Amino acid sequence: MAIKERMSGNEAVAYAMKQINPDVMPAFPITPSTELPQFVANYIANGEMDTEFIPVESEHSSMSAAIGAEAAGARTMTATSSCGLALMWEVLYVAASNRLPIAMAVVNRALSGPININAEHSDSMGARDSGWLQIYAENNQEAYDNFLQAYRIAEHKNVKLPIMICQDGFITSHAVENIELIEDELVKPFVGEYNPEHYLLNPEEKMSVGPYAVSNYCMEAKKAQAVAMENAKEVILDVAKEFEQISGRKYGFFEEYRLDDADYAIVAIGSACGTIKDAVDELREQGMKVGLLKVRVFRPFPGEEMAEALRHVKSIAIMDRCEGYNANGGPLGAELTAALYRAKCNAEVINLVYGLSGRDLRVQDAKAIYEDLADIAANGLKDSHYRYIGLRE
Repeated sequence: MAIKERMSGNEAVAYAMKQINPDVMPAFPITPSTELPQFVANYIANGEMDTEFIPVESEHSSMSAAIGAEAAGARTMTATSSCGLALMWEVLYVAASNRLPIAMAVVNRALSGPININAEHSDSMGARDSGWLQIYAENNQEAYDNFLQAYRIAEHKNVKLPIMICQDGFITSHAVENIELIEDELVKPFVGEYNPEHYLLNPEEKMSVGPYAVSNYCMEAKKAQAVAMENAKEVILDVAKEFEQISGRKYGFFEEYRLDDADYAIVAIGSACGTIKDAVDELREQGMKVGLLKVRVFRPFPGEEMAEALRHVKSIAIMDRCEGYNANGGPLGAELTAALYRAKCNAEVINLVYGLSGRDLRVQDAKAIYEDLADIAANGLKDSHYRYIGLRE
């Protein structure tokens, strides 16, 4: 029987961390992820976890300590946001290239400047090409469920890559919602124990981690890393099927909300999808065939699968909660537009930047986007394909 509870997104992820009870957590506080190491430290102090908590002097040190712990054979996690993730930049690549399945809770927050502490995807999207898996949540329930699945994906023998479990700062991290927790006796066997085949403290095996690679060898290592990212797609779906058996909740690369017969579709990531669903329901009642494709997995990028789900749609708005600064839109817009082109999709596509630094996306904003999509499908694209939503006049 599921445990019904009311929790913020940070509380929910911390509870998942407690249930998993990994070996090591190095962490440095930064808003809005500060509560995660705080909750874990409390669990440890109260005897509810036996994780080794390592206080460090910076986020760079946090990820460096995580790399050392994971390389030594310890299941390791950490948490960060915004500039903390940016300070880890150098060592993010080290973790991924060394094939270390660290789990990191990323509470999405705008990168400076101007300085802002509210929701934006510029932090994790900036790290999208660092070699980490990335999974995003719409709400607190998904943030909890995604973290429970994270190690099963990252530690799989065909993957062995670090993973970011992302949620929107304050919108989900601090807002309290009803949630269903899974019993410990189901979580423990689902996550399993971590028994790495290769690790630094294995007395039966001599090895090095992070050596200098000359040109004769380095490219092959990078190709192996790319293959692991490709392999992750199948593993993500397999783990989701197993998770459905213990939770009753179904997950995939993305969610199709009233999309099967839609003429006009929005593609988005994160908490804004709840608002967009309300707009979809209202417009459906008025007879307008609209739908939503909510992206859950951004790395590996399921472009082919998304293009297939959108093949029948007449016009599409791809929404980015960060700016790509390429004078053409955001990262989701760029990658999905390319996938739609390769799939020879005939839909008109626009890329919308919204919600920067925590600015609200309202139901009426989403409805206006659908109305614009209907006009584009009927009369063609008259304005720029790259626009901002919600700017002050």
